[in-house]
Amino acid sequence: MGLIFTHIRRFFTILRSEVIVLPGRLALVLFVIALLALPLFTQDLYFLRIVILTSIFAIFAGSWDLLSGFTGQMNFGHALFFGVAAYVTALLNIHLHFPPYLSIPLGAVGAVLAGLVVGIPCLRLKGSYLALTTLAFPIILTGIVFAIPGVTGGELGLSGLSRLSSSRLMDYYITAVCMLGLGLVMWLITDSKTGIILHAIREDEVAARAAGINTTRYKLLAFCMSGFFAGIAGGLYAHFMRLAGPSTLEVGLSFQVIIWSVFGGMVSIYGPMAGVFILNPLMEGLRVILGKYPALPEMRMLLFAALVLLTLRFMPEGFIPWVLDRLETECPRCKIRNVFFRHRCRICDAAMS
Repeated sequence: MGLIFTHIRRFFTILRSEVIVLPGRLALVLFVIALLALPLFTQDLYFLRIVILTSIFAIFAGSWDLLSGFTGQMNFGHALFFGVAAYVTALLNIHLHFPPYLSIPLGAVGAVLAGLVVGIPCLRLKGSYLALTTLAFPIILTGIVFAIPGVTGGELGLSGLSRLSSSRLMDYYITAVCMLGLGLVMWLITDSKTGIILHAIREDEVAARAAGINTTRYKLLAFCMSGFFAGIAGGLYAHFMRLAGPSTLEVGLSFQVIIWSVFGGMVSIYGPMAGVFILNPLMEGLRVILGKYPALPEMRMLLFAALVLLTLRFMPEGFIPWVLDRLETECPRCKIRNVFFRHRCRICDAAMS
């Protein structure tokens, strides 16, 4: 019993000294609490559906940032990993009757293999050459899907998958917990030695290689890790929507994840994920509101484009970093972040100005 009280006291000490003192961390805690408590206030099926898809796409956006944001390997065909996992998951579920808790991880393994297929030929490419090459892979796979309709379902795709769970409420908690857990794992990877090396490769690959880092191995690792997390998102999507079709490989999906990431703030994991939670529900809300006026169906995309352009113009590093920079300041001596109204650092007591 004494050990339990010790851990509880330590938890509240950390909460008081490390979480509540910073607006960004406090907002994250409140977001997690609100996300998990949301079904207690509403169980509207349409509303839960929006949050479920948003959670799935948040995993997808975080996986793109892990590869392109931290490593600098600009991937314009990230939908490849999402689509491969969706199709592998669907085939395993429909033909071999694998339950979702087996088909989704195996679909993610299929996405890892796709990461190897893409990563190996792209290791020596940089910049626009790399981006265009990655863009070609989902287009090639889409052609293969159309070429063998007996296996892939062709233009109609594969439908009739098992439900992710027995109820919409359980679907909600599965996707929400997966999003929070995988987001934490991706952030821990970027905060580890591996993340520092990936960041070094992004900043100056030649210098990283000169320092003795096997950049080829780490870039390939980044492709595989990104493919795995995107594959989990693809498998969840396939079972929730109960289909896997060419839409999971569309070029538009690859560019959508880039927009989410740029809007939220790259090289952070939480920025792109937050970008999805801002933009996806916003677009759904605009669709519902503007759908009542037949003359304004295209205004939704116009407002979306204007929002993205304004973000790029006034918040080039992304919306979330822009907000955090105004709520928190960095100590000039110890580099610890403090709330913006503090005059002295909470750690070293140095003057903040």
